[in-house]
Amino acid sequence: MACGPRTPVFWQRQPGLPRPVLTFLRSRLEAALADPADRALLAWPTVLGAPRVREEFPEGLPEAELLARARAMLPQGDPVRAWEDALARFPDTADRGPAGWVPHRIWDPLSSLVSLRSGVTLLALLGLPEGGNYRLAAGVSLFNAALFHECHDALEPLWLEAEGPLKKGLQGLILMAGGFHHHQVQNAPGMAGLFEDAVEALGEGRGLATPWGAVGYGPALDRVRERLEALDDEYGLRAEDPPWERLWSLDRPEWELT
Repeated sequence: MACGPRTPVFWQRQPGLPRPVLTFLRSRLEAALADPADRALLAWPTVLGAPRVREEFPEGLPEAELLARARAMLPQGDPVRAWEDALARFPDTADRGPAGWVPHRIWDPLSSLVSLRSGVTLLALLGLPEGGNYRLAAGVSLFNAALFHECHDALEPLWLEAEGPLKKGLQGLILMAGGFHHHQVQNAPGMAGLFEDAVEALGEGRGLATPWGAVGYGPALDRVRERLEALDDEYGLRAEDPPWERLWSLDRPEWELT
């Protein structure tokens, strides 16, 4: 796999996650996309599930220590109020251990992965323009962080409200993100099907103008076509055994927001 200093941590094969964990992650993401202030919800699993925290505080992280560690991650507001808000709205945030707070039993078995994914998602959402342009900017940032499933969730409401060429263009971007998600879990049929649909939707375009900014996707679409070609054998037929080593060696995709 081609790597570099800017390679996102999730640009690699990813395990499938159980539905309760997916629901946990998606609920925080949806809240953070609906209201930038709710990005704070991603800080708590980032801290509580971190392997070093679990090792240092096996009986639970004291609340004062939790607030101190989360403070630097919170985009705004009072950490005490943010913590109380998280517990009231999302009881599955944490359980009480003998000496402090621990990951909730729903996500505890995968706490290190949940911590990492929450932390990377939070970083991708921080520093973005708020207001009407926030959701599109979030989709682009999440895509470039190789959080393709999260990118889909960011763009889908925009697609649902759009019409005409804008709707088709947004659909193409969502299909591309979905294809790269299937790339991550190494589902070749799903990847190929969504990539083919993305190429059909986006055609020969190189960018999409929207009311919230313009997305340059040309190089990423080139990466899609390269992978479709790599899936075919020497006779131009879809190979039975996907060449995963070759697929991962190709350049990763990026979008540009202007």
